[in-house]
Amino acid sequence: MAKQRLVVIGAGFGGLNIIKNIDKKKWDVTIIDRHNYHSFPPLFYQVASSGLEPASIAFSLRREMRRRRVRPCSFHMGNVKVIDVKNKTVSTGHETIPYDSLVIAAGTTNNFFGMDDLRDRVFTLKSTPEAIRTRNRIIDRLERASTTADPDERRRMLTFVVVGGGPTGVEIAGAIGEVKRYAVPREYPELKQSEVTVKLIEGTDRLLRTMTEKSSADAASQLSNLMVDIELGKTMKSYEDRVLTFSDGSTLEADTVIWTAGVTGEPFKIEGADVKYAPGNRFVVDEYNRVEGLDDVYAVGDISCHVSEEYPRGCPQLAQPAIQQGRTLARNLNKGTFERPFKYKDKGSMATVGRNRAVVDIGKVHFSGYFAWLTWMVVHLMTLLGMRNKVIVFINWIWNYWTYSSALRILVRPSRYPLYDTDPMEAPNRHTSSTKQ
Repeated sequence: MAKQRLVVIGAGFGGLNIIKNIDKKKWDVTIIDRHNYHSFPPLFYQVASSGLEPASIAFSLRREMRRRRVRPCSFHMGNVKVIDVKNKTVSTGHETIPYDSLVIAAGTTNNFFGMDDLRDRVFTLKSTPEAIRTRNRIIDRLERASTTADPDERRRMLTFVVVGGGPTGVEIAGAIGEVKRYAVPREYPELKQSEVTVKLIEGTDRLLRTMTEKSSADAASQLSNLMVDIELGKTMKSYEDRVLTFSDGSTLEADTVIWTAGVTGEPFKIEGADVKYAPGNRFVVDEYNRVEGLDDVYAVGDISCHVSEEYPRGCPQLAQPAIQQGRTLARNLNKGTFERPFKYKDKGSMATVGRNRAVVDIGKVHFSGYFAWLTWMVVHLMTLLGMRNKVIVFINWIWNYWTYSSALRILVRPSRYPLYDTDPMEAPNRHTSSTKQ
């Protein structure tokens, strides 16, 4: 029998677990991603804070395609523009690919809650390029402030504001707090530690709302030890001319605003059918991850919304649901019948605040501090792809722990690109260049 064509959009945790577990004797598999590497989102903040180099949290997809469990899948680099469910095709900026079954595992992007002008004014952490851009900004402000005599200008340059008190916001705020506490006195003698301000703004009444109240309290305490100012119950209204305006009328001058306040599903143009979306632009799926209203189309990971009694708003947008959904869907597709429904098994939540500082919730068990930090490191090392990456990350963590190394705190910006008039896909992201340096 001729193989059926399976197209997978997105090479994240969900997409990779589909292609690793699918039966290649039954399916001719193609995976599409805008990058030719798999990234590890939980460590984007460490790239942004100069804790890790970008290559250590990325893994070549071409290399992954050579693995025995993956062969003979094919990889196509491209940004999906249109999904035609009537003719069963997927169109990128380069080609149109037919499919018999389609899996959408594209993940999420930044949600600015209607304030779209923020896209060109704030820094974000949803991809490796965004993490590099944030790293360059932090280093640039420290270097520029070291040579600035104007105290008002220096204060503005050294004010770093993180908007959003979820895991990413807590982690990047803690990382910048470590720069203030440890790196500034050692590496920037021209600056006073008191001149650096790190603020974490959260619109609700506590940090880490997806975790226990004990974790929220412990994270807040640990951030305070790193000289991070926390403001709860405060929502951002606008950011113009380097001035933050909040809903209560207060303002704050800051050169650097890092947005981690929300995510939304990657947008796609769907032709040939009407699609029902859940909040956050997520595809509504049933217990078998079939997209409601579409034939032979499935969604896994952050872009899917699987509602159950335990999770009335959908599964958490974490790596574990994506991994479990990918494996379950692959087994069902291999059998050709949908007899095994997906049920999320919560393996716990965790967030790190800095060295020796983390919070972990596993079932009804909560712990924090040094042991939680070690647990966080072990779990992330195990999840990271590639033995080389695991070794490099582990060595970096050990080296930085004992030496407070500044080897990665270097400012590298790309040179000017030539103009591209034939292939806009190859041009750099234009909105990043409009941000004031």
